[in-house]
Amino acid sequence: MVFRKLPGVSASGMGLRLSQKFMFLLFLSGLVTLCFGALFFLPDSVRLKRIFLSKTETQPHLKKPRDQEHPRGMTSAKGETSTKLKTLTRKPSVSHEATEERLAGGKAQEDFTLPRSKAESASERATASDRGATSDTFSYAKFKGCLLKPPLGRDNGKPSDPRTDERREKVKEMMKFAWDNYKRYAWGKNELRPVTRNGHIGNMFGKCGLRGASIIDSLDTLYIMGLMEEYNDAKEWVQNSLDLNSNGEASLFEVNIRYVGGLLSAYYLTGEEVFKSKVLELGEKLLPAFNTPTGIPRGVINLGSGTSWSWGWASAGSSILAEFGTLHLEFVHLTELSRNSIYTEKVMNIRKVLNKIEKPHGLYPNFLSPVSGNWVQHHVSIGGLGDSFYEYLIKSYLMSDKTDDDAKKMYYGALEAIEANLVQKSPGGLTYMAEWRGGILDHKMGHLACFSGGMIGIGADDGAPEKRQHYLDLAAEITHTCHESYTPTKLGPEAFRFDGGGEATATRLNDRYYILRPEVIESYMYMWRLTHDPKYREWGWEAVEALEQHCRVESGFSGIRDVYTMTVSHDNMQQSFFLSETLKYLYLLFSDDDLLPLEDWVFNTEAHPLPVVRKSCLQDKATQDKTVSK
Repeated sequence: MVFRKLPGVSASGMGLRLSQKFMFLLFLSGLVTLCFGALFFLPDSVRLKRIFLSKTETQPHLKKPRDQEHPRGMTSAKGETSTKLKTLTRKPSVSHEATEERLAGGKAQEDFTLPRSKAESASERATASDRGATSDTFSYAKFKGCLLKPPLGRDNGKPSDPRTDERREKVKEMMKFAWDNYKRYAWGKNELRPVTRNGHIGNMFGKCGLRGASIIDSLDTLYIMGLMEEYNDAKEWVQNSLDLNSNGEASLFEVNIRYVGGLLSAYYLTGEEVFKSKVLELGEKLLPAFNTPTGIPRGVINLGSGTSWSWGWASAGSSILAEFGTLHLEFVHLTELSRNSIYTEKVMNIRKVLNKIEKPHGLYPNFLSPVSGNWVQHHVSIGGLGDSFYEYLIKSYLMSDKTDDDAKKMYYGALEAIEANLVQKSPGGLTYMAEWRGGILDHKMGHLACFSGGMIGIGADDGAPEKRQHYLDLAAEITHTCHESYTPTKLGPEAFRFDGGGEATATRLNDRYYILRPEVIESYMYMWRLTHDPKYREWGWEAVEALEQHCRVESGFSGIRDVYTMTVSHDNMQQSFFLSETLKYLYLLFSDDDLLPLEDWVFNTEAHPLPVVRKSCLQDKATQDKTVSK
């Protein structure tokens, strides 16, 4: 015992004299006071970490996430408070899950802070020019050498048939007319209001958000059509006026498909470095949206602060299938250009989450919690909220030069479940895709779902051999159904139904509008390329004539409020996707197949062409270069 060494303590250890007890207690209280005082007056807890933890333990944020870990993004802890405040102002559901999400999301941001002084940005690593390019640097020349055909064909896709060429020239004139009026009345704004002749900002990118959506969406269309003066004006605006540091909310989905997709496409078609540097800068700003416990990104992001949150209307703070499922094509190409694997890791993690959870009847519901990774509602749709998720599965497979077997398995598995549960035949013999709500079918098909004819068509050849013709027939039947919905103005409603005696008819007043959507024309283009059945070009020309008759106004093109009346009422909006998708698909429909051949190019869901990634070809060229240099 320690007391045996103190003077005045009996051998039996029974006690201390009173004065010794007093001195001992005084000494002990002083020691305790000194220790606690030292701890109390330390400036912060970081000093304790430095004392008690090793150097590697005090810097967890410098470790790069591995594939088996959930990627958490790269915002600072400062964003934690901002995210909570922003989320609270949007009045989300006050459920236990929503509270859990805010706390977990904040912790994810804090744990994975990446100081800018020590972390080189993706854009800084990737903007070096092709001169002296190594295997670690993207080479535009090598990429061009791996294309099977010239992107613009032998003669810019000019058809040999004079009648078809005349129709193509008409579409080109429509594009120039739409562009000229946008430039005259709405330059730099997101979209044109053609009736009132002014610009429109919209709510997709916030009042202080990104601008120039129609410019970015038009870049590749202008270039493909040979409208070079207009293209150069657009390029100059990107170089001098595109501000990516905007401090406003923006839709992750819309920024990705329009801005990232548009800039990627413009770079791959032209080789202009300005598009590459801008898209890498923008891509890095999207990464904080993935700062969730599961790695499933939230739907809204502030590009300036890096904070993100879920849409206020989304059930229980959930993320939307068609939004987080429509990132793969663009993010793979961000990795290609930057040589930073983080973009591919982010989207591959989304797949891991989806593959782990149970799918009701093999179907993918539209709402998923970014906190728990579980479905929030069992609503399944091939139209709005679900559509482009399925599109990106088959296109990811095709864009990988048919090496992404995981995407292939997910796509054909989903298609089998869709056929078993959603595909229906109307009393009049029309094939359509119903919506599924917890096991109950809603016999409604949205205009957005009409892309599925083209999707099933381009995937037909890689299905099981015994199903290939079946898939092509199914694609043709769905495209036919969507064509049947285009009456009497030859323009289609936002949604149409197959109950109450209706056949592909909008029975509700709020479903009767047409906002220059491209999905039906998109399927015409794909089915023409796959079958060369002349009816698809005839159906496309019907759409051109209807657009001219009902949607063309003095200063642009406008959607209409009711497709069932010949005396139209315009909605005063020239959507940017009209320039990017509707007119581009019409132009391709009347062009030869060697203009953006499908062997080399995959269109994102905003119709921006992205090249097939031929890893083996690029590696062979890199090996050849090394051999030559030796």
